[in-house]
Amino acid sequence: MAISVAEKRAAFRKLHESGCFIIPNPWDIGSAKLLEGMEFKALASTSSGMAWSMGRADNHVSCDDVIAHLAALCAATDLPVNADFEAGFSDHPGGVAANVARAVSTGVAGLSIEDATGDASQPLFAHAAAVERIRAARAAIDQNSSGVLLVGRCEAFLVGQPDLEMTIDRLIAYAEAGADCLYAPGLKTREQISAVVKALHPKPINVLMGAPGLSAAELADLGVRRISIGGALARAAWGGFLRAAREMAEHGTFNELAHAVTYAEINGKFA
Repeated sequence: MAISVAEKRAAFRKLHESGCFIIPNPWDIGSAKLLEGMEFKALASTSSGMAWSMGRADNHVSCDDVIAHLAALCAATDLPVNADFEAGFSDHPGGVAANVARAVSTGVAGLSIEDATGDASQPLFAHAAAVERIRAARAAIDQNSSGVLLVGRCEAFLVGQPDLEMTIDRLIAYAEAGADCLYAPGLKTREQISAVVKALHPKPINVLMGAPGLSAAELADLGVRRISIGGALARAAWGGFLRAAREMAEHGTFNELAHAVTYAEINGKFA
């Protein structure tokens, strides 16, 4: 029996109340189904992984594309799905609210709004504007008591502004504006992560692990509630593809194909 949207959202909120969980990021229906079969408790979309699967650069897809993608992911799995909703696909709070309402209608259990502008000359929205955008997203989520979990993201470390004090100040403001979970991708050290966890307690904190580093157990010990992978699984998949293709193109040999999953195994996953 399929799990209802309300049940997915309730289960997702429950995950954020205690413990620590990994929330991997599929980029299409196939990868979502494979991850669902591996005992993960929730999934999250990835803006970069989705964009690359469409032959585009990250942050170069439309809101319509993302809405369709989220609807497909949510329909394909019984797991709760958290939406990487970039910056809400609008520079203005009203536009963010309208787009968030559309995302809620896809069946997502969670949704993140980031404060990056995409403008290298001013990479982050001004503090007040960023807070208003979170507040607008909160209002859109609450309009029909959807129960969708709102994630407030500060992108400072990813846009060349690794100011921990500023990042914490923004995350606190996002929490006060209605964010249920806080996320500052780019944090690396135990000290940085611990500082964010302590400053936002008892709000749950998400940490990005896109490369080797601290283990899930170590992050749990620091008080982290959930761990995202971002586009890393997609990059790993593309890595295998490119290694094999480059070997063929440059050497005319096929040794990298020895690392491929067998036809029987992958076909059987979808049988």
